[in-house]
Amino acid sequence: MTIHLDHTIVPSRTAIASARLLAELLDVPWAKSGAGPFSPVYVNDGLTLDFQDTDEAFPIYHFCFRVSPQDFDAILGRIKAAGIGYRSTPDGAMDMRINKRYGNIYWDEPDGHRWEILTVSYARQVK
Repeated sequence: MTIHLDHTIVPSRTAIASARLLAELLDVPWAKSGAGPFSPVYVNDGLTLDFQDTDEAFPIYHFCFRVSPQDFDAILGRIKAAGIGYRSTPDGAMDMRINKRYGNIYWDEPDGHRWEILTVSYARQVK
């Protein structure tokens, strides 16, 4: 059986601005509106993040994107150019460092969601 995550909703106070920012950092397509009340970010051919405006309280989510070393460098360059703080650990101060073990960084978006890019997946066993 093959299962793929197709889309998920990302609650937001400023869906259009949040979708645009993530899409620009990842260098992927996005739209102000899509199916339903969403501002979609097309992460790849199989995954869409649907940002949805809400006035209600919502949990803070963590999203991790595995990328090539070349894409990592390009995304990190855009994060730096945008003046966005980042860190080498999931929590704590913005130390502006890369976690060398997994080739990853974390940053928070304005609504508090925690984004991560990494080059080596630590969630899977090596075959």
